[in-house]
Amino acid sequence: MSKISAHLPSSITPFSFISQIAGRIRIVPLLVLLISTVTAWFLAETLAPQVVQAYTARVDLAIDRLPDENYETVLRRAEAAARASAQRSFDQDILVTDVSIIVSVQNYGAIAPVLTLEVSRPQWRSRPDAQNWATYFKTSRSLLFLENSQDLPKK
Repeated sequence: MSKISAHLPSSITPFSFISQIAGRIRIVPLLVLLISTVTAWFLAETLAPQVVQAYTARVDLAIDRLPDENYETVLRRAEAAARASAQRSFDQDILVTDVSIIVSVQNYGAIAPVLTLEVSRPQWRSRPDAQNWATYFKTSRSLLFLENSQDLPKK
């Protein structure tokens, strides 16, 4: 006569206290992982400096040439407009670190950029002068048809 018996694999143990320990062993690493990542994130946020979102303010200005106005006078008005715009850009937004301004002049339908002003906040604070930071376009006079012959006094 043969006896039939079921053989349990070694990984399944009928002892209840082992299954209780196994459940705790799975929960403890999960808790350690969660607590350590939250703690690391909190420390990184409190100790690390915050990211500053600074940016460059870009402004395009267009001015019209007035009748009987020569190129030098138009250029001085363009510098004054660029200076006022740079100061206004820095005053209106404290996150602006750099200003880039392009001033164009219109003369009877002809439009040309006459200067660009690119300056950072520390540079502007040390010397708020548009002539110091401006770059002038040499061909603007001829593109606007304001050649030297027009500026000469008539005989």
